Amino acid sequence: MKIYESAEDYLEKILMLTERNGAVRSIDIANEMGVTKPSVSIAMKNLRQAGYISMDGNGSIVLQPKGLEIATRIYGRHKKLTRFFEAIGVDPSVASRDACKIEHDLSAETFEKLVAFAESQHLLPES
Repeated sequence: MKIYESAEDYLEKILMLTERNGAVRSIDIANEMGVTKPSVSIAMKNLRQAGYISMDGNGSIVLQPKGLEIATRIYGRHKKLTRFFEAIGVDPSVASRDACKIEHDLSAETFEKLVAFAESQHLLPES
């Protein structure tokens, strides 16, 4: 099943908020992403129906294994790309925004080669 960039963004944000706050609710995602609560509700319904997330009785959103796998991959890419951009002198806020723009579209091959190059140049700690 093809997962769209917007779904990846939601899964990544759920992981980030979970790491930072523990429990995640729709309103947290809306506030963090600057989108409306109805937009988040629709996205959460779609992610839940696809088996990427579940919601407990308190309305907390929990990543399911396949959602966690996607979120971990995208968030890992984001963090490595951000660190690489910062290492070459890009302002941290710009680095993070740019990483977000390309983390979904960069092929696995290009990403792996970029990370290997950055590590060989001591721009990133080796993974």
